[in-house]
Amino acid sequence: DKDATVRMIRIARTLALGAALAMTTAAARADTLAGALVDAYQTSGLLEQNRALLRAADEDVASAMSALRPVISWSASASTGYSETDFGTARTNSANVGISSQLMLYDAGASRLAIEAQKETVLATRQQLIQVEQQVMLRGIQAYLNVRREAAFLNLRQNNVRVITQELRAARDRFEVGEVTRTDVSLAEARLASARSLLAAAEGSLAQAAEEFRAVTGRAPGQLQPPGGASIPYGLAEAKAYALRNHPDMRAAQHNVAAAELNIRRGEAAMEPTVNLQAQIGIDEDFNDSGSIGLSASGPIYQGGRLSSQVRRFMAQRDAARAGLHITRVGIEQNVANAFAALAVSRASSTAFAQQVSASEVAFRGVREEATLGARTTLDVLNAEQELLDARANLISAQVDEILASYQVLFAMGLLTAENLRLGVQTYDPSAYYNLVEDAPAALSEQGRALDRVLRAIGD
Repeated sequence: DKDATVRMIRIARTLALGAALAMTTAAARADTLAGALVDAYQTSGLLEQNRALLRAADEDVASAMSALRPVISWSASASTGYSETDFGTARTNSANVGISSQLMLYDAGASRLAIEAQKETVLATRQQLIQVEQQVMLRGIQAYLNVRREAAFLNLRQNNVRVITQELRAARDRFEVGEVTRTDVSLAEARLASARSLLAAAEGSLAQAAEEFRAVTGRAPGQLQPPGGASIPYGLAEAKAYALRNHPDMRAAQHNVAAAELNIRRGEAAMEPTVNLQAQIGIDEDFNDSGSIGLSASGPIYQGGRLSSQVRRFMAQRDAARAGLHITRVGIEQNVANAFAALAVSRASSTAFAQQVSASEVAFRGVREEATLGARTTLDVLNAEQELLDARANLISAQVDEILASYQVLFAMGLLTAENLRLGVQTYDPSAYYNLVEDAPAALSEQGRALDRVLRAIGD
């Protein structure tokens, strides 16, 4: 009903006013696209999540490396017992403390293959982190451009309400002198009500766009400056070739295939014998010491088909990784082509809508002038004004889409990163943590304590 409509319009205007106030507060300085992307990069929880996953993958390399190191452990035991004899109860006490160690000497290369496979997984995870960074950058660009789009739409709707209000006033004046009928006045009133409804919707859309901007960058938008489009360094064919060589999804898929190949060899090595060096030393309650050193060898004879099944499973995973590589290749080529096509369409649309706006402005001025002479009706004026409004809205969307499409080309090529965009922000070094843990330092070592400090600082 009418009251509900009025309440909804007031709510939308309240939200828009809050967004506008936040934008004004944040606008102490000019807000640029680069600044928004820096904030998105520095505050992204998604990037932090995937950096932690990369550190976990780095630790898998350290865990695999530990299989080549000696395993040293201690043990202690104490017991007391008794037995009944003809001479009474005899009690016995025993205690022992010992240290044992074991070193794997030969396992057909299974441990080293495990290390290499985990390294390939780390490299794949690094590429996945780059792709996440691309997604963060693209979302930041979309949020920035959407705020500008919705702000421009709101300005159009405000101007539209003012123009129609003037037309309604003119229609009423002409009705008073008998130049038009009541129908003309009603048409203007209906069009004004519709314009106010669309204005409320535009206010709500701007408030939503501002909240998305806040979610991406961690702050409210300021006075957003007009951004330029991205520079495309290649043509379509060269862009496809570049993306197939360098896109993070492509590189991640290649590393996944390499890891799958190594896992097959690991499964085959598990069928071979292993040789271990074992040593131990101990002391009992009487301080008598004892020790031993020796070699042990073992190997599977029959395990119910488990090892063969594991090799076949690794082969199936390798085949799946190869198929994934093929799918990724096709998808990258398609995405690059689609991005170039979208860019061409948006450029053509911008040119066409600019011409439409120019022609609609001339037509609107002519129709309004003819209406004052009685050659046009109020409806003609309102329709001409609506066509001009639509043309301007289409031009705004096309210009925003053109800028966004240029960045989507970079995204499809794998170039939408903080480094390639030259944001001047301190970027995350994915190899720094790996270099600290690659040698699997012990917790009590100097490097191990340094790692503990690093992780505590990250957690804080």
